[in-house]
Amino acid sequence: MPPRSEDPRRDATGSRRGSSRGSEPREPGLGGISDARAYTPRGRTVREGGGAEQRRTPRSTRSGDPFRPALQVLDGGRAGRAGTREPTGDGARTGRRATAAGGRAGVVRTVSSRPVREPFDDEEDAPPPRRRSQPRRPAAQPRRPVRKPRRPPRLGDPRRRLRLGTLLALTLFASIGVRLVYLQTVDTPAYADGGLPNRLAVVELPAPRGAILDRNGEPLAHSVEARYVFADPTRVKDRAATARALSPLLGVPASDLAEKMRERNLPGTDTPLQFVYLARGVEIGTAKRIMALDLAGINVHRDERREVPGGDLAANLLGFVGQDMNGLEGLEARYDDVLRGQAGKRTYEVGQGDLAAPIPGGYSRTTQPKPGSSLQLTVDRDLQFMTQRILAKQTEKVKGSVGAAVIIEIPSGEVLAQASQPTYDAANPTKVTSPSDRDDAATTFVVDPGSIHKAITFGAALQEGVITPDTAFPVANTIERGGVTFRDTHPVDGRTMSIPGMLAFSSNVGTIEIGEKLGKERLFDYQKRFGLGQVTGEGMPGEAAGRLLPPDQWSGSAYGSVPIGHSVDATPLQMAAAYAAIANNGTYVQPHLVKETIGADGTRSPAATPTTRSVLSPANAAALRRMMEAVTTVDGPEGQATGLAAAVPGYRVAGKTGTGLRYDNGRQQPGEVGSFIGMAPAENPRYVVAVFVWSPGGGGGAVAAPAFREMMGFTLRHYRVPPSLTNKSPKFEVFPR
Repeated sequence: MPPRSEDPRRDATGSRRGSSRGSEPREPGLGGISDARAYTPRGRTVREGGGAEQRRTPRSTRSGDPFRPALQVLDGGRAGRAGTREPTGDGARTGRRATAAGGRAGVVRTVSSRPVREPFDDEEDAPPPRRRSQPRRPAAQPRRPVRKPRRPPRLGDPRRRLRLGTLLALTLFASIGVRLVYLQTVDTPAYADGGLPNRLAVVELPAPRGAILDRNGEPLAHSVEARYVFADPTRVKDRAATARALSPLLGVPASDLAEKMRERNLPGTDTPLQFVYLARGVEIGTAKRIMALDLAGINVHRDERREVPGGDLAANLLGFVGQDMNGLEGLEARYDDVLRGQAGKRTYEVGQGDLAAPIPGGYSRTTQPKPGSSLQLTVDRDLQFMTQRILAKQTEKVKGSVGAAVIIEIPSGEVLAQASQPTYDAANPTKVTSPSDRDDAATTFVVDPGSIHKAITFGAALQEGVITPDTAFPVANTIERGGVTFRDTHPVDGRTMSIPGMLAFSSNVGTIEIGEKLGKERLFDYQKRFGLGQVTGEGMPGEAAGRLLPPDQWSGSAYGSVPIGHSVDATPLQMAAAYAAIANNGTYVQPHLVKETIGADGTRSPAATPTTRSVLSPANAAALRRMMEAVTTVDGPEGQATGLAAAVPGYRVAGKTGTGLRYDNGRQQPGEVGSFIGMAPAENPRYVVAVFVWSPGGGGGAVAAPAFREMMGFTLRHYRVPPSLTNKSPKFEVFPR
């Protein structure tokens, strides 16, 4: 039977033509990948030589390529193609003979189905190759070396990079942490305050100023609630229009208001000014009208305004305050540190622009204000009122006059009233004719006391034993000292005159002779003891000290002028205090105005104890008072005493008239100063009243005594002092025989 035309042709080695590897020499019995293609899908071959034994291909014949599994079918020691069927007939026989000639005949080996091994399976897991039943024939050519599988590339160690990255991250975070700690601990104040001032608003909380009360607790000056008007220049939209709207309500020129509202920075900083006062002490009603205008950047806040209920009552004593509630004159200035409280302050964080309001939860700090303390004076409001009224009425009789009146209580030395004329309304201190109208005349009015000084000369002579109450000697009409002639206004033509007579008629000649017997050193010493030449320390600011002429500076005429009260400068208060020493049984007590200080919590602190010193003995003081009664009682054929107009009906009065000169800045002023100082009841004085009136044209003496009579009479009745037993008044003999 002829061979099939479609059977593949074989070459001499038994392989099929057309194989991709047919031209390569092959080891007998070793199949290639083409042999594997001859397998059927079930992994079996078609037997071509009968019942040949199927055997497993040895492991050693596998290809060295781990990724190409090779199945081999050995047939007679030659490599055959798996799954290839032999042709029938002659071709088949030729094939079998060829096979028998080339190797083992009639043996066909197949590989049973087994698990496919992966390329990277370990070599140790492979089962050992099965031993052949017959020895392998030597290879016709050398076997190709088996390649070892390539090792995978060695990867880098990630742990080193992880350590390095961790170290860098820790270093970075440590640096950040150290910086944060530094900022929070060292630089905290600088950074915290860096932008804070730009968004802070400060509002001052005024502290109420203490009141000034009279001895009974009645207010002479006190603060009442008011409003202050302020502007935030950064929020004012139209300065000119705003100023024009506020000007008639505040009484301030529009140009001044516009200048205050001008935008500017705080001194020495770049922070814009956000608060400026436009007016202080504005009435509440006016403040409400301002708020009704709804002006941008304009607002009001609680304030106080100083109110003086009595108008001009004790105005020259009290003084006044400025818009910032600081004392400028009088007791307001002298005790400003006591009366003025410590203002509080509220600082808070605000928004910007239209949100310029306190930020909830933002920065806020409030310092509460501390109210000032109050002063309780020794002044009696009712007595002060009457004293001012009487002084004003009497000084109106003398054109262009200046008056002063002082009332001192015995024995305390408390000043019950201290009046000046002219005066002013402390609520409107600028409405005066002259700034001098605001002066307290009792402490700043420096005068040549004149004859009222004679009481000091006679008191010193009594204390030193130069004279007695019964002393009498001839008195000439004139006396010359140092080329200056001194005359008596009531000449007695050399008649013998008693000491009470010399006081009653104010004899210059008799007083000069007594002063010479006393001596200038002792007279100077008693002048100082009576408080002349030094401030009293009453409490008024700007008090004048006066001036005394030291003995080593006395000229020849000084022996005549000093004893009668010339060449001596003193204030009305100093002279009133000297007479108070006579009334107080010879003990000088420093006059004072302040009784006690009342704290904001009601705590009362008495004023410092006044200075006291003994000047005269009680007996000599009583004798001097008795002789001074002649001034207000002597009225007979020999003449009338100089002080009859000062007599107070129902009371014994001891005192002295005086006529002196006024000095201003060391220069003598024209006119004269009339004065009267007295005490009552003379037998047991309770009060001393001093009245001084200066007039450029003279005539002050004509009004001083009547003014004293009214003031003393009201004082005695006001305090309900029983009348004196006038039937026991002394009878004076002016010219003893």
